[in-house]
Amino acid sequence: SIIRARDKGVKFEVHWSAEDQLIEPNGSMLASYIGFLVRQHIPITCDNWRSPDLKVGKEKIWSEIQRSFHIDESRQKYCIQLAGKRLRGFRSFLCNKFLKDEEGKFVEGEWPMKYAEIISADEWDNFVAKRRNEKFHEVSDINRKRASKPAYPYKKGRTGYARLQQRILTEEKSDATSLPEHVLWKAARVGKDGAVVEAVQNVYDEC
Repeated sequence: SIIRARDKGVKFEVHWSAEDQLIEPNGSMLASYIGFLVRQHIPITCDNWRSPDLKVGKEKIWSEIQRSFHIDESRQKYCIQLAGKRLRGFRSFLCNKFLKDEEGKFVEGEWPMKYAEIISADEWDNFVAKRRNEKFHEVSDINRKRASKPAYPYKKGRTGYARLQQRILTEEKSDATSLPEHVLWKAARVGKDGAVVEAVQNVYDEC
C-alpha cells in the first residue's frame, strides 16, 4: 500500500499525458489517494472550496502527496482541484446513501458509524441540517435533473479522458501522444456493447 511504501521510504513516480492529465502507471493510485486524504483533512460541511479556512487542510493534503509521490510543485494546483472534486463526490455519496429514500426524497439519516473516524457526530448533524435546507434541495434538484439527462452521456465510468486516451493508444500500439479530440469524445460515449447512438455518430460525422 501507499502507507507501507512511504514508511519504507519508497515514493511512486507520477506520469502525465500531453494534456497534463494523470495517466498510468500510478495515475489512478494517486487519484484514489487524494480522495482518501481529502476525507481525512477537509470537513464534509465545507461549502466553499476556496475558503481561507481550508488553507491548512489543503497544505496537509499536498504535503502528504509529496511524501508518497515524486511530483513537481507545479502540479499542486491540479492535485488540490482534484481533491475538491473528490470531496464533492464523497458528499454526494453520503447524501444518496444515507439521506435519501428509494424515491430520492430527503430522510433524516443516522450518523454512519462506518465513517466515525473521519466524521464526528456534530459534523454529521451539521451536514444533515444543511441538506434539510429548502434552498439546498432546490439547487440539488436542478443539478440532478441536468446530470440525469445529458445530451451525450459519458459511458466510461470513473475512467477519465486521459486514462481512456492512454488505453486506446496502447491497444492500437500507436506512437502518437494524443488522439484527435472528436475521436476521443466519441470513444468516451461508446457503451460496453460497442454500440454508438445515432446522435453521437451524427456529431462525430460533422467534426
